Amino acid sequence: MSTVSRTSFHDRLGVLKGDLVSQGRLVQRSIEDAVVSVFDRRGDKAREVIERDHEIDRVDIAIEKAAVQLLVDEWGNDGVTAEDLRMVLTIVKVNNEFERIGDLAAVIAEKYEAVSSLPAAIPPKFRVMANSIIGIMHNTNTAFAQMDVTAAQLVLASDDATDAFKTAILRDVESGLVKGVHTVDYAFALGRIAHSMARMADHCTNVAEQVIYVVSGKIVRHMDEKWTRPVDPGA
Repeated sequence: MSTVSRTSFHDRLGVLKGDLVSQGRLVQRSIEDAVVSVFDRRGDKAREVIERDHEIDRVDIAIEKAAVQLLVDEWGNDGVTAEDLRMVLTIVKVNNEFERIGDLAAVIAEKYEAVSSLPAAIPPKFRVMANSIIGIMHNTNTAFAQMDVTAAQLVLASDDATDAFKTAILRDVESGLVKGVHTVDYAFALGRIAHSMARMADHCTNVAEQVIYVVSGKIVRHMDEKWTRPVDPGA
């Protein structure tokens, strides 16, 4: 491959990555606004999240099309390394994960009306979990933007805590429902919010896995309720 062609490839790849970094930050903002919408009962924030989800979807499609076109244009060029290809494939996968997280933020925001119409406030434990998810998303964005394996490992290490939060919260909700403390609508809204936050963390761990893969060419697996050390594919 000529120097000009190779430079063009990496310029285009850099633009793609930059667009996805911006997408990740936009998604984090949606999580933060979704949390504010249900905890502070802010309808304006809920509407912003739902409207922003359309922009996240638009960028998702644009990034995927550009990544596919880049692979098509550069297919067969000897100068494109295995690391280059891993990066393009990672952009496609991370793009999808960010779009899913944005959807989940919209799901939480859509619970604004259900929550705001209820007399009881959301239990503080939910806010602690929400703050944890925002921190995980922040580390996820750092991991991808800087290709930082240490930040990626922090995301993976947060997985058990997220599961513990969700389990504890759902038990509290179920107990309140049985005791008549919560209405069915209230319990349903809280359960959906807890599940959505846990799914956000799952998508973040997928991004963290991809960062480790693109940097090292190695994969991590979730086995026996814990993450393995990075290993060569097929090992």
